[in-house]
Amino acid sequence: MENLEILYQDKDLLIINKPSGLLVHKSDLDPSEKSSAMLLLRDQIGQWVFPVHRLDKPTSGCLLFSLNREITPKLNTLFENRKVIKSYHAIVRGHTLDSETIDYPLIKEWDKRFPNNTKNQKQEAISSYLTIEKSVSEIASRRYPQTRYSYLELKPTTGRKHQLRRHLAHIRHPIIGDTRHGDGEYNRLFRKYYDCYRLLLHAHSIEFEHPRTKKILKCVSPMDKKMSQIKKDLFETR
Repeated sequence: MENLEILYQDKDLLIINKPSGLLVHKSDLDPSEKSSAMLLLRDQIGQWVFPVHRLDKPTSGCLLFSLNREITPKLNTLFENRKVIKSYHAIVRGHTLDSETIDYPLIKEWDKRFPNNTKNQKQEAISSYLTIEKSVSEIASRRYPQTRYSYLELKPTTGRKHQLRRHLAHIRHPIIGDTRHGDGEYNRLFRKYYDCYRLLLHAHSIEFEHPRTKKILKCVSPMDKKMSQIKKDLFETR
């Protein structure tokens, strides 16, 4: 695998543009996967790195690592106190509202490592979105001769597992390519017509106050070629 794209690096922290399909770190939940961003990055820069937050395996984009044990708890505190602004871009089924806040508690997803502690526990979960563009495709779906899509900017206030994917599914605008919470027919359309097997969710930017310098650090990650091309085909060539 090629070197990971480093968007920002100093002596304390590092931000990469994680590819879709790559785990943040090795996990018992996906034991067949041998590679991870954490191990690849360690070998690439020649030192240990410590993940501060998570992205789902199929999600691409900004991923933050600490480079020393002194700064790790300070970065963790920023996340705990909701001082980190994260922005995601996604392509979803249907035409969404111009903007919306989704305040919908989520049941903590079952984890086979701690089954007795997670069952049926509801957690506060808040996400907001802004609709950037809408489009209509001539590709038919089900009984409809056309299909509708929206291109969104999403901002989670809380950080629950699969939160954005579950919230978009809840309002019936699932993210294209979501094999767990999405629409299987639309996912098949994108495999057939766009050769797209990835989740169309990208961690576009991350912004926070650097714990050491106290300056605001904002990092933006470019989309990969596949998602960029689909975005162009759906929203920019019509």
